[in-house]
Amino acid sequence: MGGALWVVNILALYFAVCSQDFSLALPYKAASLGNWLVTEGWMNLSRFDGIPNNDLLDGAKVQIMSIKLQKYLSADNSGGSDIVANCDSASDWETFRLWRINESTFNLRVFNKQFMGLENQGEGTKVVAVAKSPGNSETFQIVRKENDRTRIRLKAPNGQFLQVNCDTLVTADYGGSGWEDDNPSIFRMTIDIPLRGEYQITNGYGPDKAPQVMQDHWNTYVTERDFSFMSKNGLDAVRIPVGWWIAHDPTPPTPFVGGSSNALDNAFTWAQKHGMKVIIDLHGVQGSQNGNDHSGARDGYQEWGDSYIPDTVAVIEFLARRYANNPALAAIELINEPMAPGVSLDTLKRYYTLGYNAVRKYTSDAYVILSNRLGKADPKELLSFASSLNHVVIDVHYYNLFWDHFDNMTVQQNINFVYNDRASQLRTITTSSALSFVGEWTAEWKVRGASKQAYQRFAKAQLEVYGNATFGWAYWAYKCALNHWSLQWMIENGYINLLAS
Repeated sequence: MGGALWVVNILALYFAVCSQDFSLALPYKAASLGNWLVTEGWMNLSRFDGIPNNDLLDGAKVQIMSIKLQKYLSADNSGGSDIVANCDSASDWETFRLWRINESTFNLRVFNKQFMGLENQGEGTKVVAVAKSPGNSETFQIVRKENDRTRIRLKAPNGQFLQVNCDTLVTADYGGSGWEDDNPSIFRMTIDIPLRGEYQITNGYGPDKAPQVMQDHWNTYVTERDFSFMSKNGLDAVRIPVGWWIAHDPTPPTPFVGGSSNALDNAFTWAQKHGMKVIIDLHGVQGSQNGNDHSGARDGYQEWGDSYIPDTVAVIEFLARRYANNPALAAIELINEPMAPGVSLDTLKRYYTLGYNAVRKYTSDAYVILSNRLGKADPKELLSFASSLNHVVIDVHYYNLFWDHFDNMTVQQNINFVYNDRASQLRTITTSSALSFVGEWTAEWKVRGASKQAYQRFAKAQLEVYGNATFGWAYWAYKCALNHWSLQWMIENGYINLLAS
């Protein structure tokens, strides 16, 4: 009996070695290299400091009030008609999203996605919002008062300034000057800055400066030294967010900058050298799957859908073709955080089928990761779909943030939530048909003034629970200017010790 068992064990070891079964490394302990190849400005805002007028980047939401009338400009019926000035307070209808042409020239997009411009394709002087795409007649210069940058004038393409004639008529035919309160061309601008992503930083610096700014960032933000640090401290994988523009290197569409594929090549080299695996994560897709800055969105509108599927599949094919035979490749994640209901389940499944097939054209070994939808979506909605596929993973993101339920939780309540609710949620998507992956989590929370010991206990709870994910977990992020979001800082300062777990 003992001899037979010995033979079985030897044969099992033999076949495992011969096949080099990559699943032996599971579950992975990974760090996400966020803000490296896809910009997320909140993680290091100083990168934007050199941009002139850096409060007026793409997607900035501006509300413009006539000083004389004390009324806000808005698109009548939220778009498709005239620009009027008849609102005492500002809501979505009175909010314009900027498309930046240069540091002082912009297109202004209204709620229903038309662009403010001059009537009759620029031949008239009345200001309307009817164009679905911007041209010269939809391009305005924002002139700011030197000692009060909230006070502005809007110069139209005909060389004249906008003025409010009455609450239902705004025209571009004012040729006077001055900043007096009774001047009908003077407005007060309020700015909300929602986006600090790849589009904002590259378009903000412009074609002359952006290439060097981005290259310097790629060369210094993550280096081989970081891979050595991660490997020595118990991490065996990295999750690397990339944007759709990587597939167009070396000359991606304006304003994106070429070179991110070379940086990703370096990451594969460093990972292999230091015994780590790479999870490629398509974080930003054309049209934006969630409207967030990390999707590469220009103005925050979520527009990805069926019409964008062919282009997105082409990006996956580029990545699979380039890295399928690299021994460091662990998985390709087809899309990050698609948002419901803007991305429908049917559309997502159509894309996942085509994306999965694109990966399988080049490799049968690499895992394909399917991200669950954010928003109002059933966390189990992909399980049946995944059962027909091989080597697939369901990705969920768990943060004790972004929900008012966490606002007043104590330290212990947060920890209990992880041990009870998160553990239960993870079990529901951990099945025999697909592996589970906590693709993003962090030790930051809404508790204020928490002690180091409290952070340690919170991190330990998550490591214990998310360690049950069959594919593994990835901390967000490896590096960040905000300390508790930075796994590097947490390790260096004794908050997390993966070697002891």
